[in-house]
Amino acid sequence: MALLVSSPHVTYPSPSSISHIPLNSKCSLSSFSFQRTLYSSRRLQPPLIVASHLCTTTGTTTTTTTTTTVDTSLLNVAEAFSEDQLWAASCLRVRSFYNFAPTAYAIHDHKRDLAEREFEALKERVAGKREGFRRVSCINATLPLSELSSFSDDLCAECKFSDNGEDRVVVGTLDLNQCLRLPDEITGMKPEGIGADFLRAYLSNVCVAQELHRNGLGYSLVAKSKIVAQDWGITDLYVHVAIDNEPAKNLYMKSSFVYENDEPAWQARFLDRPRRLLLWIGLPGMQL
Repeated sequence: MALLVSSPHVTYPSPSSISHIPLNSKCSLSSFSFQRTLYSSRRLQPPLIVASHLCTTTGTTTTTTTTTTVDTSLLNVAEAFSEDQLWAASCLRVRSFYNFAPTAYAIHDHKRDLAEREFEALKERVAGKREGFRRVSCINATLPLSELSSFSDDLCAECKFSDNGEDRVVVGTLDLNQCLRLPDEITGMKPEGIGADFLRAYLSNVCVAQELHRNGLGYSLVAKSKIVAQDWGITDLYVHVAIDNEPAKNLYMKSSFVYENDEPAWQARFLDRPRRLLLWIGLPGMQL
């Protein structure tokens, strides 16, 4: 199963040309596409809370990417706590959510700037310092470097970290957010009443390395997020999906999410992005 979030893809302009340019992001797994915008300050606003996607699109054209089968018995899906692993996850998000033209000006500087911004924002969220979020966990899917080094030097170089002396690579990532709502997204309706901020959570920033789509990594990330959410006492888990992102919708539906609501057309136009669906799954209550 392909593993990519439904965020838009972006071709990076030179710094002198940035004014008000809609960003299009790649395919990733968690929620669906989240369109970001470059502002006239010439500083790119990084993706902090991104919906998910599963396919790479440019306009109405779908881009086909060659994928590689890996030994998933070596896969580890777990919450990330070390700064090395959070940095690797941030790099994968930049790699997944943006498309850089080969001739772009200072491309490596742009990538590093984006990664540093997401890294600082991710550390803030995980540390519980982001207002409006009770708890945030970064969940990563990782594989040994030795399993990947033969076919993707770029992925290994950008998303590598060390874990107890072993070199591993972040190949998929998402955030689990315990909160009432995500910025600029449809708000879930369950549960109602007092305590909703304790019992409701959302998936965001879901993505999988494009070379490794169709290895079931998306399913593994979503399954792990359900386990962590249950441990937190979450009863209602949500994910936002672009209405035209069939691969991501299929992934969530097969993971037992169901339709709850959709974004008004006027809101999608205002935010300059594809309309979103809001999908929901109920989780068993905590065992006391």
